Amino acid sequence: MTQKRISRDQVLSDLPPEWPEDALANIQGQLQTRATKVVVLDDDPTGTQTVHDLPVLTQWSLEALIEELRDRSPAFFLLTNSRSVTLEDARAMNFEIGRNLKEASRVTGQKTVVISRSDSTLRGHFPGEVEALSEGLGERFDAWLVIPAFMEGGRYTIDDIHYVSEGNFLVPAGKTEFARDPAFGYKASNLREWVEEKTSGRILSKAVASVSIADIRRGGPERVAALLSDLKKCSVCIVNAASDRDLETFTKGLLLAEASGKRFLYRTAASFVRVRAGMHPKPILTGSDLGLSKAGGALIVVGSYVPRTTSQLNALRKQNRVVWVEVDVKALLDDNRRLEAVKDAVERTNRALHQERDTAVFTTREVTSGKEIETNLSIGKKISEGLVSIVKGVSTRPRYILAKGGITSSVIATHGLGVKRAMVLGQVVPGVPVWQLGPESRHPGLIYIVFPGNVGELQALVEVVKKMGPDL
Repeated sequence: MTQKRISRDQVLSDLPPEWPEDALANIQGQLQTRATKVVVLDDDPTGTQTVHDLPVLTQWSLEALIEELRDRSPAFFLLTNSRSVTLEDARAMNFEIGRNLKEASRVTGQKTVVISRSDSTLRGHFPGEVEALSEGLGERFDAWLVIPAFMEGGRYTIDDIHYVSEGNFLVPAGKTEFARDPAFGYKASNLREWVEEKTSGRILSKAVASVSIADIRRGGPERVAALLSDLKKCSVCIVNAASDRDLETFTKGLLLAEASGKRFLYRTAASFVRVRAGMHPKPILTGSDLGLSKAGGALIVVGSYVPRTTSQLNALRKQNRVVWVEVDVKALLDDNRRLEAVKDAVERTNRALHQERDTAVFTTREVTSGKEIETNLSIGKKISEGLVSIVKGVSTRPRYILAKGGITSSVIATHGLGVKRAMVLGQVVPGVPVWQLGPESRHPGLIYIVFPGNVGELQALVEVVKKMGPDL
């Protein structure tokens, strides 16, 4: 398949017909029989963008994991936010979680499967944190399964090439804005080549296995099971998918392979999480579904700097209903100007919310970066800490909070709002999850919208704000 921008409709229509059988009911039956809990390590909060009625934890002590493994939910998320830290810290975090999870499983007798959920546009600490997680779990897996397809966000893997939707076109991931990320950039769109690139040649592309769409759609679950069962020990396998049915058919075959004794560690985007947990999609939430008060203003915090977020922000800025509080990134990075910038933003935000106005706090849009990954992560951390300080200074309870950007939404939840456990209610638009904050948080029961930086078309942010408006 070409590595040029191509028609999405044409590419999808040229694929073989989907496997005719609905596999989800079978998946649910197998999961009930096995009573195995799915544990998702989420490197930012956006991995919850396909599921509903599941808990999210921001802590992973042995005691917390034991308690959660005894809960009746089929799955739960651990919010690591590892994409915001250095590789060394990400490895340490994943090793600790793996070790604690292994011990919690032993104590409770609860079997688990583990998903390392990361970005559908291939940004994150791969392979480092997956290696550390495996070491912490103390297990040599038969294979790592790499599954970045994310249908809700228009991410498809076809002929091993990972694509990102832009309007009616598909663009190879390596040609997108996301591949130029200052901290996690890459060149390859072919996922076999991407594995070789990210492992610095330690794993060659020719050694990476693949389950193709033809395998899934023509051979069905039996073909998938056979391919997975034949993988070499400790190998890496790419999974192609262009629809939910592909993932469901694949997962039925995966469970057959696991039933024969195979063990896999998953590195995936969010779509696979829902399927592996055996969950049906939930209809998109409306504002009235969430029981929002008609009084008060919303707090919108935008830290993501990717061009897609900036375009959505500019579309929202054309709306007269929002008060705008711009925060200078350069001031947040300057120790001599930081406190004054935060104080000014807090005062303006409090004034607007007190007047029951929707208020958007956003960073200036220029990208500030350095030459080293560690430098870029440090810059991002300082900016995030500035936004957290602003949220902490807000004295009025908002009608709801919307955080734009994965790292932004994570640090605001954990550090700005003190969240230890929240519930995922569903999605307000495709790929945009809604949480309800726990009783330990600063605003118990508050609706919290986690809006990924790389999700949604131009008017998506406008759509969400209108949907959540007081005139529901």
